Amino acid sequence: MMILIHSSKTMKPTTPNGLALSEPVYIANAQEIAKYLGTLRTNEIQKTMGVSKNLAIEVEEIISQWSTVSKGAAMFSFRGDVYSGLQVDSFSNQDIAYANDHLRIISGLYGILRPLDAISPYRLEMAYKLPNAKFKNLYKYWGTNLADTISNESIIINLTSEEYSKAIIPYIEKAEVITPRFYTLSPKTNKYTTVAVHSKIARGAFSHWLIKHRVKETKKLKDFNALGYKYDATISKESQPGFVCKEFGGKGLSVRLK
Repeated sequence: MMILIHSSKTMKPTTPNGLALSEPVYIANAQEIAKYLGTLRTNEIQKTMGVSKNLAIEVEEIISQWSTVSKGAAMFSFRGDVYSGLQVDSFSNQDIAYANDHLRIISGLYGILRPLDAISPYRLEMAYKLPNAKFKNLYKYWGTNLADTISNESIIINLTSEEYSKAIIPYIEKAEVITPRFYTLSPKTNKYTTVAVHSKIARGAFSHWLIKHRVKETKKLKDFNALGYKYDATISKESQPGFVCKEFGGKGLSVRLK
């Protein structure tokens, strides 16, 4: 079983003591993209990434300092809602080793990362259209490469967003792909609805649960019950199990940088 999540725009390079880091599979591609990003001016970054001028200046500085020299382990360096739910700080060394074998992080810059791959801070979402023919469409740029790295897996638990799913799921042919869905009861309509922040944290929490419990069989997925979520057969499909919560139990978990 392979678990898929995606990178985050916010990062804080971190590597717990005693962990040996690995080189990303597509480090040469990352270097190529990073080199091009280094040629972009502030106004080009601002337009391409849809950010303020101040943030564009900050991104420009981050890009200028990017290198292949280790600055942090991927799973520990990304911040944001998914990683708030993943709670990597609670992982034992055995959990980390298991995650390194069974978790992959989809990234616009690095393509695909193992948890202990060494990375440098960057900001590049998969859907960005860069002002260059080669990198204008990152989905086309990466092609089947990301799927090729997990071609031997029989079960894929897809916990990425739609933006990142499009870079890998369409190219997975042999594996069974399961995409859990998470819903929260709306106090206004009394109906279950998708709350973006809740869903992101839930995807991280689901990944955390899969790793902690060493889940290997799809029939066990229904047992997930963290953050107030419970499996609901009435809204589920075999490839899209649905989980609902009447009251979201992940309040206070959303921490982007600390």
